[in-house]
Parts: sequence; C-alpha cells; structure tokens
Amino acid sequence: MARPLRVIVAKAGLDGHDRGAKVIARALRDAGMEVIYTGLFQTPEQIVQTAIQEDADGIGLSILSGAHMTLFPLIVEQLKAQGAQDIVFFGGGTIPPEDADELRVRGVQAIFTPGAPLADIIDFVTRECGKRRELVG
Repeated sequence: MARPLRVIVAKAGLDGHDRGAKVIARALRDAGMEVIYTGLFQTPEQIVQTAIQEDADGIGLSILSGAHMTLFPLIVEQLKAQGAQDIVFFGGGTIPPEDADELRVRGVQAIFTPGAPLADIIDFVTRECGKRRELVG
C-alpha cells in the first residue's frame, strides 16, 4: 500500500502569525495526508532541507509579513539548487494579485489568499502532489 501524500507546511522569515498555516495543516491532515509543520521563523534553506529529508511531495509556505517577493523566490532557488524542483511548491497569505501572478511566473505553482476555500487547497495538493508521486514513483 502506498504511503499518503506528504506535505511540509512552513512559515519563513520573521512572520510570527501561524493560525492560517495551522488551519491548512489540519485540513490537509484531515484529508488523509501526512503533514509536517516546520514551526515559525524557518529559513528557505531549512524548509527545503526538511522537505528533502522527509521525502515530501509538496511544500506549502504561508506568509503574512509582506516578504513574499523575497522568500518565495528563495524557496524556488533552493529547490533548484538541491535538484528537488519536482517537489510541488505552493503558498498563501496576504499577497496582492499582481504579486501572485509574478510568483507563479517565478515557479510557485499556486497562491491561495485569505478566504480561499479549504476544498480548493486540498484539491490542488491532492492533484499536483499525486502527479508528482506518479512521476517519481
């Protein structure tokens, strides 16, 4: 029997607000996924290393600090540098639509803003992490 999808839920930088991240982590867990919550104040390097060490299928990054245009691209860079760009990378937080568009161009696969239905997030993670699982075996 295949293991459940494994997802890292992370908070990066100096952002100390993690209620949304915990809501997402619980929703993904309740949907049958294994969720590893990294806790607050992680660096992009720590987040990517955790994903690699835990053999994660996806990383969800939550940002409310306004540092999304710095931290999201750093995660993408770290994934590429570690040869782990097959890990699904998505995120959310208070991100203006024009910034979300730019982040998607830079390699973030999806951006969810406050009020996004949990079902949409679960569907995205299930679909995209499931595709990754099929590709990497």
